[in-house]
Amino acid sequence: MTVTVGLLVQLEAKPGKEDELASFLEAGRALAMQESGTVTWYAFRTGLSGFGIFDTFETEDGRQAHLAGEIAKALGEAAPDLLARNPEITSVDVLAVK
Repeated sequence: MTVTVGLLVQLEAKPGKEDELASFLEAGRALAMQESGTVTWYAFRTGLSGFGIFDTFETEDGRQAHLAGEIAKALGEAAPDLLARNPEITSVDVLAVK
């Protein structure tokens, strides 16, 4: 298995919605487990209102399938209620993996 690409998604919760966003992200793990093209999927918190997702893929096709998949759809539906601003999605090339 060779991981070559990834996504870094930065999220900011609306005031008072931090716990709901954390729960939403924790529940996202179950959806990520169903994606055959997603090698790793991490949800994390960077402060009071800052959150993020980092995931990796073997191929660009895997990354695109993820972007069109259930997690992205669920985030799109929840975003107006939970997020202070649109998600910042950055495509990355993975240079090294341990």
